Amino acid sequence: MSQLHKKFSTEQVVELLQRYIDKKIERKYIQDILGVKKAMFFRVLQKYRKNPKKFSIDYLRTSPQRISQGIEKNIIKELKIDKGIITDKKSPTDCYNYSYIKDRLADKYKQKVSLPTIIDRAKKNDFYLPKKTKRRLMTAKF
Repeated sequence: MSQLHKKFSTEQVVELLQRYIDKKIERKYIQDILGVKKAMFFRVLQKYRKNPKKFSIDYLRTSPQRISQGIEKNIIKELKIDKGIITDKKSPTDCYNYSYIKDRLADKYKQKVSLPTIIDRAKKNDFYLPKKTKRRLMTAKF
């Protein structure tokens, strides 16, 4: 898919679309100029016809979503609980179960959080334990 906002200004695209609507230029010729396929051309044309005055091909980048302070606090609270279990010498657990924390947040607090977000918060707040490397057994080749 061609990125029109990098190659053309909104005014240039509007002029070409208006010429197509006025039947001065054929669709195929405009597609070649814009470097788009038929479906993309008609999507742009439809967008232009819906609202010609507000039509724009400019691309606005959105910032990533942020989680609320309440969710952040609950993640840290649950990570602290897991850390207590991990540091307890009587328990056989030696790593965090981030999927379980995700499930607890959903069940207990009715908060939906992605697994990478939980792992990111664990790393930022010193609750992250790197994976242990497995030792390979040397096998003799005969």
